[in-house]
Amino acid sequence: MLAEYLPILLFVIIGIGFGVMPLLAGFVLGPQRPDDEKRSPYECGFEPFEDAQMKFDVRFYLVAILFIIFDLEIAFLFPWAVVLEEIGVFGLLAMFLFLAILVVGFIYEWKKGALEWE
Repeated sequence: MLAEYLPILLFVIIGIGFGVMPLLAGFVLGPQRPDDEKRSPYECGFEPFEDAQMKFDVRFYLVAILFIIFDLEIAFLFPWAVVLEEIGVFGLLAMFLFLAILVVGFIYEWKKGALEWE
């Protein structure tokens, strides 16, 4: 009975080998030339100027909210479009309400200046 699982075990071992071998080859055969610039911490395109416990500007959170707005919109529009004929007018009105709520969020982002960077 265990002999039936041997092909699966071999497949898993070979799969792990294909994943691990390129990583090991990169570490072993890759150039090892560390310098100060490679070892320095890097955050958001600029040098870190304070410790990690500093407070972030509210624009970072507004951009995150903006991403969630558009991400949710696309995630819900595709399934809705597939079953639109089945759900009828009620589904159409529900989606209009959903999109209206998202537009209100987008206008809020716009008014707060989240789309403008210095």
